[in-house]
Amino acid sequence: MKKYLRSIWLTIPVIAGLAFVSFRQDDRLFEIARNLDIYATLFKELNAYYVDEINPNQLIKTSIDNMLRSLDPYTVYYAEDDIEDYMTMTTGKYNGIGAMVNSADGKHTVMMVYEDTPAQKAGLQLGDEITKINGIDLSTREDFDTGKLLKGQTQTSVTLTVKRYGITKPLEISLNRDIVKVTNVPYYGMISEDVGYIDLKDFTATASREVRNAFQELKGKGMKYVVLDLRDNPGGLLNMAIEISNIFIPKGQEIVSTKGKVSEWNKTYTAYNPALDTEIPVVVLTNNRSASAAEIVSGVIQDYDRGVLIGQRTYGKGLVQTTRDLSFNTKMKITTAKYYIPSGRCIQAIDYSHRNDDGSVGKIADSLMTEFKTSNGRSVFDGGGILPDILTEKETYSPLATSLGRNRLFFDYAVKYHFEHPTIKPAKEFHLTDAEYAAFVKWLGDKEYDYTTQVERDLNNLEASAKKEKSLEVIEDQLKALKSKLTHSKDNDLQIFKPEIKQVVEEEIIKHYYLEKGMREASFNEDAEVKAALALFKDSARYNEILKKK
Repeated sequence: MKKYLRSIWLTIPVIAGLAFVSFRQDDRLFEIARNLDIYATLFKELNAYYVDEINPNQLIKTSIDNMLRSLDPYTVYYAEDDIEDYMTMTTGKYNGIGAMVNSADGKHTVMMVYEDTPAQKAGLQLGDEITKINGIDLSTREDFDTGKLLKGQTQTSVTLTVKRYGITKPLEISLNRDIVKVTNVPYYGMISEDVGYIDLKDFTATASREVRNAFQELKGKGMKYVVLDLRDNPGGLLNMAIEISNIFIPKGQEIVSTKGKVSEWNKTYTAYNPALDTEIPVVVLTNNRSASAAEIVSGVIQDYDRGVLIGQRTYGKGLVQTTRDLSFNTKMKITTAKYYIPSGRCIQAIDYSHRNDDGSVGKIADSLMTEFKTSNGRSVFDGGGILPDILTEKETYSPLATSLGRNRLFFDYAVKYHFEHPTIKPAKEFHLTDAEYAAFVKWLGDKEYDYTTQVERDLNNLEASAKKEKSLEVIEDQLKALKSKLTHSKDNDLQIFKPEIKQVVEEEIIKHYYLEKGMREASFNEDAEVKAALALFKDSARYNEILKKK
């Protein structure tokens, strides 16, 4: 009898708990229905009585975007008009001409032409200003997205009217749209006698195949070491990260696991193919714009001590997104889980809502980080991206170079140079002479640009602090004297920063002749991370020491 009573008392709380859960669920559904009804009523009243006409589609999209923005940066709504952009993001393909056009100040300028595209084959050039598309005058279209007119079905024709530097009469360029494939690997090649280099910039549906093909081709050319460049790679498809990791990691090894609210979706992914190479020394380059799938690959390489990471701490995006189909051909990409790499760490930034101006997570308190171990027992930590084994300083430009770039003066000069010089030496060999640099400086003479140096900013801050503390009179004369001595001179700065400015001008000019590949080749000699990788490969003892247990 006592046993029977005990079972009754044990059962009652369980039933009560289930009733409470059911009540809470019903209450939650009621709150959702109530708020949706309020929203619909509000929108009807707004549409009926607001003083100006409203655009229902735009207003709804704004409200949805703001709602999702309050959750995390990666849960996104795609309206029907944006589906093509979504497909481009996942597949790397779109129907168009293969040119990047910048629209600013009423001008629509070709900033890049991609190889093997209708734009390149038709002779479109960097610096061309598109004034009409199929006879439509763009000067009458304010805030118009030229991409919508340039894109279209495969083999449909489009006629561009363009202004070209040095040619007074407008040109008409006719071309047929085609499938444009934005490559995941814009460049690969041998950067020394035995070091191969693969630049991976995205993780769309063909990324794994592109990396595999590049790797095998470079091995055929005598590659004994490989640099995998994941800098500025925003990530993409999870399965591509798994397959690319599998190039270096043996079959059956864990690559990544996902954990979220829906337990049925939790999964552990392992390498399911034989690795291409488990022995070749690997260096992975990262920076604070290496994110998501790029962090999975770099983290896997580090966790298995399969290679050395060089660069800066990665972005810190360890959230998994799943695309859900909505009504009327719309979609939502929703954050459904976090991912964990083989050591067990999640690289998601602890606070993804607050970042530095450059997007990095900045310094993280040691107390907020958890220690994990690699296969060899090395210590690695979670809390904010992947920390490289060899840290390098982030590349920064002088205020002068930044101002010249912001005002598009490097680009404009390269357009002029390209017109005046039909050919140049190969990208690896091209350099401006001192006389050519002097010509660039002279060309800048009547151009509008300005900048503030760090010393000038510090002096301005000191003056503001002195005013606030009522002590400006005490140091005013000294401040004026310092400002007089330290106020920048453009002519002097163009000589002081000549090596930096000259390099940027050279790379910009090379881009106009050899496009992306040429610009990448030209940058290797001044690339701090590439030079660090080459030095490390020459010091095998140091390479092996880094991967040993500390």
